Amino acid sequence: MEFFQSESFASQVRHLMAQYHVPGLSVAIVQDDEIASAGYGHASLEPSKPCTADTLFDIASCSKSLTAASVGLLVEDNERYPEVQYQATMSSLLPEDFVMPSQEYTDGVTVDDVLSHRTGMAGHDSSFMGPQAEHPDDARSITRNLRNLPVAHPLRARYLYCNMMFTVATHLVEVKTQQSFTEFLEERFFRPLGMDSTSLQPSSARAKGFGDRIARGYDWDKENSRYRDFAGPDCPEGQGAGSIITSANDFIKWVKALLRREDPISEKVYQGLIRLRSFPNPGMKRLKRFQSPGFYAAGIEVHWYRGYMVVGHDGSIPGFGSRFFFLPELGFGAVLMGNSGGANSVATALSKQLINAVLKVPEIERPPKSKKEVKKTSKADKNNLAVRLKNQSPEQIPKDEEQSDRQKKLQVKVQAPSAETSQPKSKESQQTEKKPQPQTTPLSAYVGKYWNPGYHTLTVEVKDGELFIDARDRSDAFTLTFEHVSNETKYTAHLRDEYEEGDATFRAEFVFENGRAVRMGLDLEEAVKQLIWFDLQKEP
Repeated sequence: MEFFQSESFASQVRHLMAQYHVPGLSVAIVQDDEIASAGYGHASLEPSKPCTADTLFDIASCSKSLTAASVGLLVEDNERYPEVQYQATMSSLLPEDFVMPSQEYTDGVTVDDVLSHRTGMAGHDSSFMGPQAEHPDDARSITRNLRNLPVAHPLRARYLYCNMMFTVATHLVEVKTQQSFTEFLEERFFRPLGMDSTSLQPSSARAKGFGDRIARGYDWDKENSRYRDFAGPDCPEGQGAGSIITSANDFIKWVKALLRREDPISEKVYQGLIRLRSFPNPGMKRLKRFQSPGFYAAGIEVHWYRGYMVVGHDGSIPGFGSRFFFLPELGFGAVLMGNSGGANSVATALSKQLINAVLKVPEIERPPKSKKEVKKTSKADKNNLAVRLKNQSPEQIPKDEEQSDRQKKLQVKVQAPSAETSQPKSKESQQTEKKPQPQTTPLSAYVGKYWNPGYHTLTVEVKDGELFIDARDRSDAFTLTFEHVSNETKYTAHLRDEYEEGDATFRAEFVFENGRAVRMGLDLEEAVKQLIWFDLQKEP
């Protein structure tokens, strides 16, 4: 508590915010029954609004802990919901709606699997239809669409992050309780815990009269050294995976309830949440000094640092980043939330500093706090213990840019070659890739509506002399343009995100019959290691 309230901590916050381009940051901590909080910077730059501990942020995947706890309450209630157990199969609980693409998965996936990213289902984030779509998705339609999406791995073979399974979990809650997920959260969590400013979706926060407290989201444009700003959108198709709108002052009450087993969190519910289920890093690559590998429990992550259990989760979407954690043995926890993607790097660094302060770790054993300190340290005596620790634990230093889940996925899509492209190539094919062939087939031969049962309809049109797809009706709002590579069928697709700057590229392919394209394949989900194929729809 003393370190949190010191000028040293405030100075670190300001320095890291400037370094990682974070306009505003809110922090709250709890030590036993005592809570303290503070806000830094701006919730909005134009018009200028200060960021306080009551500023509201979209906390993205930090929301998953509340989803898992919602299911945990049903598991605990054997009187009303005796059938809902962690080992129960989802198809027995939702027989009409929960159908996977093969019977093995349909019969095998359990509640535990859904809450711990081990169903084998890939993310397929680009398949979700947003509120602006002609046919928007909701929790039920997301659940019923599972049957149309390819899995990536055998059931329980490995950890594979899948947002939509947490939306599926909310559908289970809605079906069993006959309440909307919003009503359930309000009745069972927000009102009992006094989280009066917390809502599901930005529109709900505005309906409560909190619109002026919602932070603007920001993305730093490196090339032009300026911020792009936008309002966080509603994502009903992603409820459960994210979309909780809350403040540091509110969310710390949730952390305190977990720490202190305050109603509605009983010991049974708590133990169900923290039971280890998945191992995200089985190869134990790049382990941090003094820190165990991480485990995934139910909507929360668990690891040990210097012998102490650390429980928490982070969240990242365009324009916002957040993190919460607590150390059960020490009765200490914290929440950190900011309004740019760089907030995750700031939260990572500050979380480690707060934990080290609570553990009273000597300064010489702590990792550098910023990139400037790293540079200074590298010029110092190489025998210094702090330097040796730095060299042994590079991950303790925040990354230059923390990315949203969407950016990470697209980066992997660009960098990870497919099975086809990873094969040895002839000199001729290498030369073809270096020098794309000219397009000779008229672009009109590709135009039309293409349909995939899981990804729905994508319309190819011609815009500014290029093949173009407008997919801004998706939850991951984006557009695609196509660059010809070879044979009138091989293309590179350029994806531009509606909210974040940058150009991600991936493979695209067309199949022709009788002089016109009849199928389109897009590498929209790298985990499945195959193209997602769309068939041309015949005009009525």
